[in-house]
Amino acid sequence: MIVSEQLDPQGIDFQPAGPPGQSRTVPLLGEKQWSYLQRRYELTPREVQIADLVCQGYRNNNIAKSLSIQPATVQAHVRNIYRKVRVRSKINMLLKFVDEAR
Repeated sequence: MIVSEQLDPQGIDFQPAGPPGQSRTVPLLGEKQWSYLQRRYELTPREVQIADLVCQGYRNNNIAKSLSIQPATVQAHVRNIYRKVRVRSKINMLLKFVDEAR
């Protein structure tokens, strides 16, 4: 199986978390859904960017490296997202976003 590379809007390569050979080419949420979630939870554009990558399965270290920010900065954004969305884990965030975006 071929591993597909994903690019963020700035053209930076990402390496998804998970077993090699697992493709993550189908986004769970589209632009309309992210726009709705951004308004609903008053997320900043950077928080939306990080939440999107988290929901795609990327780890904090990969996100930090690809966005040229510190892992602690990613962690701070994730904590802020959790607080705004009122969840305590990445999977709960994903489930809540998918449920509300339907």
